[in-house]
Amino acid sequence: MLHWELGLPRQAVILLSIAVILLSGFLMTRITKRLHLPNVSGYIIAGILIGPGVLGLIPEEVVGGMDFVSDVALSFIAFGVGKFFKREILAQAGGRVVVITLMESLLAGATVTAVMALLFRLELPFSLLLGAIATATAPASTMMTIDQYHARGPFVNLLLQVVAFDDVVCLLVFSVASTVVSSQGVIRAETILQPILRNLGTMLLGAAFAWILSRLLAHRSQDNRLILAIAMLLGLSGICTVLEVSPLLSCMVFGAFYINLTHDKVLYHQINAFKPPILSLFFVVSGMSLDVSALSAFGAVGLVYFLVRIIGKYAGAFWGCALTGMDKSSRNWLGLALVPQAGVAIGLAHLGRRILPEEYGGLLMTIILASSVLYELIGPACAKLALFRSGVIQKKPPAEAPPAGEYAQKVG
Repeated sequence: MLHWELGLPRQAVILLSIAVILLSGFLMTRITKRLHLPNVSGYIIAGILIGPGVLGLIPEEVVGGMDFVSDVALSFIAFGVGKFFKREILAQAGGRVVVITLMESLLAGATVTAVMALLFRLELPFSLLLGAIATATAPASTMMTIDQYHARGPFVNLLLQVVAFDDVVCLLVFSVASTVVSSQGVIRAETILQPILRNLGTMLLGAAFAWILSRLLAHRSQDNRLILAIAMLLGLSGICTVLEVSPLLSCMVFGAFYINLTHDKVLYHQINAFKPPILSLFFVVSGMSLDVSALSAFGAVGLVYFLVRIIGKYAGAFWGCALTGMDKSSRNWLGLALVPQAGVAIGLAHLGRRILPEEYGGLLMTIILASSVLYELIGPACAKLALFRSGVIQKKPPAEAPPAGEYAQKVG
């Protein structure tokens, strides 16, 4: 076991911990592959097992010091999602994506709020914040599942656009809900506008970064292109952290503007080849963050939240697709791919905990953390099933991803 008490230098403990995290994730995916589960599920299970709550192989000091990994991973994921916002794709989808996203996110949030307030008689502020967080969908596991099975096609484009817009809706809804809760009935315009303006500002900054990067990468070597792109991506994420906003929206705009300015698919393939260890760290650390002893507080409220959100997401996506005239495959299976919930929800739960009284704040964190792990365990499998049933992946995907160059040739 790795402990500070062993007298090892701090750097050695951190390096050994990272090695154990990556190796445990790899070994667990050998098992989940045999069970036909996506890699994300294996990473999270590995994190639970090696974390402080079970085997304790990783010191709590190291786990607590790896919060930055989530911002880095979400930045890479959001940049990759931006690739699917090409003008021609958006023109083809029109306003249907917006309608579908509003239906699936708001129905899930409203249903959770109503059930918590009416069925369990919980305080309205708690119910509002939990409902607002329920609107979020995690792009990380969905994106990783898509990459693992090399899924492409109209269903994948629709799914990624809905997931991306979903976070826009979630952040706006949570901003309004938290303002209502904090104001205790006295609502001021500036408290609502400030978080919205900060997000809009970072989105504009993402567009500016895309323009700068498009100029910087002209006639550069492959290595320098990757260095400059990652430097700007991390810089944008750091600015978002300073402004206390999620890097998801700005990095997504960064990726969307870059692809439309340059049509440069090669850079996205380079970054895809670079990010597997980062995503592995992110999901294993997410599993380690679960306080296993707190699961006893999960109870009926947490279980109902877990189920009601899935029902709301599926029903909203189904009706949204029906209203907008989407094909039967999208109508039947889109909602199933929207189950995952993790990074954004956990971040918002931390904010909600500061607003609510201690008792309700602790309950909010327990529900979101525990349910996020459950969602991330079943979510990738649900996403895989949706992709398979919609016909965008084959029944037996390749056992391992091809080399980056070969992959680029296949999809580029």
